[in-house]
Amino acid sequence: MDGKHMQIGEVAARTELSLRTIRHYEETGLVVPSARSQGGFRLYTENDVARLMVIRRMKPLGFTLEQMRDLLDLTDRLDVGTGLDSAEREALLERVRGYEQAATEQVEKLRVQLARAEDFAATLRGRLPNADRR
Repeated sequence: MDGKHMQIGEVAARTELSLRTIRHYEETGLVVPSARSQGGFRLYTENDVARLMVIRRMKPLGFTLEQMRDLLDLTDRLDVGTGLDSAEREALLERVRGYEQAATEQVEKLRVQLARAEDFAATLRGRLPNADRR
């Protein structure tokens, strides 16, 4: 990382999250701006953006804020890695595997919902006169 700092507006554009949502995640402790400008504006780094992207990806899968916080803590500890013996590292990885399994299961449920929604839309299209079909 080049140490470049971004203001919240740029982070919002990059993550497709609203300013309000980013501030909410800050208030709940999921992400903390890496710095503040002389004027007091929040400044974020690429690592902060990466954290927000993890949160953004977990949200539609139904993970709670506490689960998001836990997973971010797990990955932070694994990324630092210092002071972890092999048993501690494996225990952390096992917890991450649990989140991966839960995410995979939720994705499968969403695929079923999407297929049903597509079938429903197709049924409706089939009821429209030919001139109205797209």
